[in-house]
Parts: sequence; C-alpha cells; structure tokens
Amino acid sequence: MVRKVFKSRVSALYIPVFCVLFYPLWEVGNFALFVVFGGGFSALCFLIFRSMRYEISDRELLCFYLGGVFSRIPISMISCIERSYNPYNGLAASLKRLRLRFNKGYKWNYPNWYCLPIISPVREKDFLESLKAINPNIQINVSDKKGWWRFWDWDLL
Repeated sequence: MVRKVFKSRVSALYIPVFCVLFYPLWEVGNFALFVVFGGGFSALCFLIFRSMRYEISDRELLCFYLGGVFSRIPISMISCIERSYNPYNGLAASLKRLRLRFNKGYKWNYPNWYCLPIISPVREKDFLESLKAINPNIQINVSDKKGWWRFWDWDLL
C-alpha cells in the first residue's frame, strides 16, 4: 500500500489567541512592537502548525510534528474514532478534532504526560476511509454538522 499523507487543519481562532499574548505591548502604547511580535509569533505558530501531518501506512498511523515522527500508532489497536472539540493538548492545530480510542491493553506512548490521542486531518472522510480499509473493526462516531455559528469549525486550511 502506498502511504497516504494528510496535513493537519489549522484553526483561524488560534491567531487572535496568540495576539492576545502580546496585548501588554498594546497597553503601553507601542503599536509597532505589538504588530511585530504579535504578528511574527502568530506567523511562526502558523508555520509550526502547518508542519503537522499524519501518514497512514500498511500497519501504522504516523503523526509528524516539526518534521519528525512524534508518535506511531498501530492501526490494529484503534477501536473507535469520535468527534472532539476538546481544546486540551493533542496533535491537532484545529478545534475540530478526532479522538482516537484504543483496544484494552494498549497504552499510547505519550511523548508528554499531557498529550491526548487527538488529531485533526484536513480530508477527514478520506482519512477515516483509509483507516477503515486497513482495520474494518474501527467504530466511527463522527458527525458533520455545519453552520456559520459553529466557530470551532473555522479553519484556515
């Protein structure tokens, strides 16, 4: 099987969040520093988020972050995939996420203690179909509700 590559979604809501971090520069009246540091930091975070991707091979789901393999997940151990809007830390740059649940006995090797098995691929349907083709036992509980008021679905890419 040929490896399939899926880039991560990038949420539009992260840019104002990063700009808020530099709000004290605005308060002291230094608009130029606010634009340079706030905008520069937001652009850097955007580039980091764009480096996130997921690859599906014959047996594994590889999660890449900053050019290196962050996590290897055996597809045979995935039992369920469901929608999550949890803003907690995961391998996702969007608030529209997929939460992976595993078979009993499998422990996901967290690189950090606070990182959850949450991902956000761009072409979600293709991604789920590719995983289901390899492991037909995966239960998929993903709804695709749409609407302009669903701000957590506002993705840049």
